[in-house]
Amino acid sequence: MERKIRILVVEDEAPIRNGLMDVLVYHGYEVDEAADGPTGLEKSLTGTFDLILLDIMLPGLDGYEICNRIRSRDREQPIIMLTAKTSDEDIIQGLSLGADDYIAKPFSVAQLVLRIQAVLRRSRIGVDMEHHIRLGDGIEVDTRNLCGCRGQETLSFTRREVEILQYLSANSERPVSRDELLSKLWGYSRSMDIETRTVDIHIAKLRRKIEPIPSAPRHLVTVRGAGYRLLPG
Repeated sequence: MERKIRILVVEDEAPIRNGLMDVLVYHGYEVDEAADGPTGLEKSLTGTFDLILLDIMLPGLDGYEICNRIRSRDREQPIIMLTAKTSDEDIIQGLSLGADDYIAKPFSVAQLVLRIQAVLRRSRIGVDMEHHIRLGDGIEVDTRNLCGCRGQETLSFTRREVEILQYLSANSERPVSRDELLSKLWGYSRSMDIETRTVDIHIAKLRRKIEPIPSAPRHLVTVRGAGYRLLPG
């Protein structure tokens, strides 16, 4: 018998936490819970979960710090942050710490389930693409180990950043649109009408890592009105 997918819900508001657990159990997941930051961190680091739903505003320890500590131990753990904060700065902070996605409150059950499924799907698919990506300026990315270098500088990547580089590299002959990246890597369809700057934020983060001058990119370039291209050499 195939084991159930395990999800940890870290949320201090009981009605929201109980509602999330009911929805997830209904959809066939095995669910554990934590009502505060320290408990959430302990369970995250000692349990085995396929996904962690992590609220930002928590008593004792906030979601940003929990995410940061999880990532220092496990760079592969899928994490979705739940937030009432929707400013670019808040979103950037969560994604910069390594969250796979964020969901702004209030959210619909359908949106929640679809985005959980998308993150779980991406975490399980072995991307059948090259294991090393080489660009100019001495840049090399080891996609299996989520690391790389730019000359003598060591680089560290999240799984999602590597997925973006792999997809753009595999389609380097053409621009790849923002919608295509959302569809192929995040599993979102345009019909979901989700407002998100996730792609823009990840592209900006990647440029800070692989571009000598991020404001004037030479490798990860924008094609006006068409999308992004990864240029080798």
